[in-house]
Amino acid sequence: MKKLIILFLQVILIIVSGCGNSHKEQHSPGEDYIGISHPIQESWTVKLFISDLGTKLGVIAAGHDAIYRTTTGDEHHIDQGIRVTFFDVNNHTTTSITAQKAVIHDNQDIELFGTVIITSGNTTVIKTEYAIRTAKDKMIRSDKFVTITRPNETIKGYGFESDQDLLKYRIFRVSGNTFIK
Repeated sequence: MKKLIILFLQVILIIVSGCGNSHKEQHSPGEDYIGISHPIQESWTVKLFISDLGTKLGVIAAGHDAIYRTTTGDEHHIDQGIRVTFFDVNNHTTTSITAQKAVIHDNQDIELFGTVIITSGNTTVIKTEYAIRTAKDKMIRSDKFVTITRPNETIKGYGFESDQDLLKYRIFRVSGNTFIK
């Protein structure tokens, strides 16, 4: 009889231990489980608008957008046919940028990577492999090799900064050719 009671208690213990709250060990598809190396959202054929107090300042078009959650906020990692277009107050295009990849930060800073080509209405073309457009001062900068082409002049250098419309720019470590009348 003593053996029967011990066997009965062991069976009860096994049954009780198997009936625990196993749902606590399962993961929900929340952001904690996704982690920093996986996007929290993805979209294809996207248009993102750059605005300031409701005024449209620009449009970013791309074939793919993956949003990542970071410690400083969300970042849009875009690729596949990136085109950034900035407008003046009359909604006319002032500057266009194409690139292979880009990261858009929460503060609307845009980092551009790969073959970056920046063009403006005044026929200025800047080519580089990296550029950043900062939203705070609307400046475009690079610390990489750049080629700036305008009618009758080609300037090369390492690093530049320019206003968003490419009207005023500085080139660092410069070399180039120009035509002087």
